[in-house]
Amino acid sequence: MTQKTSLNQQEIDNFSKDSAQWWDIDGPFAPLHKLNPTRMLYIKEQIQAHFADKNLSTELKTPLKDLSAIDIGCGGGLVSESLARMGAKTVGLDADPNAITCAREHAKTSGLNVDYHNITSEDFLARHGKTFDVVCALEIIEHVDNPEFFVETALKLLKPDGILILSTLNRTIKSAVLGIFAAEYVFNLVPKGTHSHEKFIKPSELARMLRQCGAHHTDVTGLKYELKNDAFVLDNTDLSVNYFMCAVK
Repeated sequence: MTQKTSLNQQEIDNFSKDSAQWWDIDGPFAPLHKLNPTRMLYIKEQIQAHFADKNLSTELKTPLKDLSAIDIGCGGGLVSESLARMGAKTVGLDADPNAITCAREHAKTSGLNVDYHNITSEDFLARHGKTFDVVCALEIIEHVDNPEFFVETALKLLKPDGILILSTLNRTIKSAVLGIFAAEYVFNLVPKGTHSHEKFIKPSELARMLRQCGAHHTDVTGLKYELKNDAFVLDNTDLSVNYFMCAVK
């Protein structure tokens, strides 16, 4: 019997060709470097709000030091390193071996302890059986096969009182125009062929996947790029292109 998988090798190959440049702030992943402060602010606030009654660390530099976190689809480690810097005991997963090599080398030179694995989330779960306080799956579900299975696995990696944080692109006409045509072909913000519009997921669809696994979402927040300010900002009213969704079991 063929084992179920979320792996899409074509997607891995597409990213792998640029993986050595993950930490080049002017390279193919430049938009993620620009995005990272905004998404880490959102992630930090959601985690602290979720664990408000857990008496987390009051240290400003390491507010997450009492928590464990896993970053699924970690790439070169932008989010994984940010979580580790905030004190979380962090694991990073990616099916791209080149990305993991880059992530390990950068963490070493940065003096950070991140446990990186070149593996899918389902294989990590099968081999290690660990669960985490925080599970992050950011800008990854639109690149996998079997997204329902991917969500199911992410929730199995989550502790009973933990929080799952996802981000992806909405399947709208606006996301096709801005997320693909403008971003890939006009402004060259990301490499051409990075996204397929048919793989984008509506918030209602993602919420349904969570419900089917016995979970429910606790927050949905939009994310948009402001060209005039050359910055990403959060928007509670506009989910038409990118959005975050938090969930609990």
